[in-house]
Amino acid sequence: MRCFVAVLPPPEAVEHLADFLEPRRAAADFRWTAPDQVHLTLAFVGDLAERRLDDLVERLERAAGRRRTVETAITGGGAFPHVAGAKVLWAGLDLDEDDAVEVRRMADGARAAANRAGAAVDGQRFRPHLTVARCGRPTEVSDWVRLLDTYRGPAWTIDTFTLVESHLGEGPRGRPRYEVVAELPLG
Repeated sequence: MRCFVAVLPPPEAVEHLADFLEPRRAAADFRWTAPDQVHLTLAFVGDLAERRLDDLVERLERAAGRRRTVETAITGGGAFPHVAGAKVLWAGLDLDEDDAVEVRRMADGARAAANRAGAAVDGQRFRPHLTVARCGRPTEVSDWVRLLDTYRGPAWTIDTFTLVESHLGEGPRGRPRYEVVAELPLG
């Protein structure tokens, strides 16, 4: 199984961001993330043996239970690896210092749960973001980052981890199809 542990923003928050970006999308030849695929990845598990799924869900449930809810909003943006040669354009989250630490602990707990369940986890440094577009080649995106810096969406609460299975190439236009496997409440 190819899966990831994520925070899924509520539809109204994602729709607000999509409405902000919609009139501007034609100005760039990006692969825009479909609204139903916008998420905050806490842990990416590229290959999970199906026999390990129940163990992973139990461990994620315990990890989620140790975390508290966090109030946030989608705001600002950035690019990976950098604005002068971006491959990814992203929106950020409004998090004060304590909440940023809590979200980092959510990611650490999700990654530890996956490791203990026997899954290899992507070990890249965690930076909370929501991918809004991918660039086909390294692209200068400073205007887009400045635009995202003017954006602030409605407030919402992170209150759940979601385990999502990704089926590559099975979605519209060859995109992945996402299937929710489990929702795990925080606290």
